Amino acid sequence: MRLASKDVLGLQDMSTTDMQLILDTAESLKEIISRPIKKVPTLRGKTVLTLFYEPSTRTRTSFELAGKYMSADTVNIATTTSSVVKGETLRDTAKTVEVMGMDMVIMRHPISGSCHYLAKILDASVINAGDGMHEHPTQGLLDMFTIRQRKGRLKGLRVAIVGDIYHSRVARSNIWGLTKMGAEVVVAGPSTLIPPYIEELGVKAYTRVEEAIEGADVVNVLRLQLERQQKGLFPSTREYARIFGVNQERLALAKVDYLLMHPGPMNRGVEIASDVADGEHSTITEQVTNGVAIRMAILYLLLGGATDETAD
Repeated sequence: MRLASKDVLGLQDMSTTDMQLILDTAESLKEIISRPIKKVPTLRGKTVLTLFYEPSTRTRTSFELAGKYMSADTVNIATTTSSVVKGETLRDTAKTVEVMGMDMVIMRHPISGSCHYLAKILDASVINAGDGMHEHPTQGLLDMFTIRQRKGRLKGLRVAIVGDIYHSRVARSNIWGLTKMGAEVVVAGPSTLIPPYIEELGVKAYTRVEEAIEGADVVNVLRLQLERQQKGLFPSTREYARIFGVNQERLALAKVDYLLMHPGPMNRGVEIASDVADGEHSTITEQVTNGVAIRMAILYLLLGGATDETAD
């Protein structure tokens, strides 16, 4: 089976059928990660490029590993050492690598909508690995996958997303994905870090973290994105931690079997306390593993899913 589109650009426009297909495929492919020899021939002969205009550890590495585990040839371009620093445009960079035979381009870019632009000008598949403050679809999918693996379902769960909602592409992808799959999503953070339109996306917004966490099945804590912010959105990181930080006291309001999530990297002691980040309810390291499985599934469904053969 294949996805409806040649690209994965966001969850806002992705059907629940495609989301379900990705989650189900990741379920079967995750087993490969734990094998002594992590290699299947599924994408042999395919070439995948990672093109990151912003720093990344988890996303970039997991995409590269996903490609390698499935025998694709993976190439990465560090824009700081490429012709981009000489003034080459995104279009020219993309066209240059496409004529070299790339089957897929995975891109992270600081401008919202850049991946959609790329998908229009390339015949190769494009995966959005984060575009500005717009979306991060594979993070949204791996978060949903982690919840489903732990809880057995998404429908009917109360998911609280806490922190810097305004600057978070992770929040937007989670909101669009989870609400489509039947979850109840609430958000909380300083009023200066909550977009005024957020409730139009089908979520309830709070400025008190306690109200969002109360009765939650899942608490997803977002990184405070200081690099994207103007000054004056909150008094200080110390004050933020005191009023909005997720700690044991606040998590006591959640359901007894709550899951704690964070997309990483964490600002320990700011948006999340270290003891809860490393606690028994935390799925943070599991999210990283599941990120590889989700990205393997997407690569398979875009580049190698034309046959019904299983990867073995």
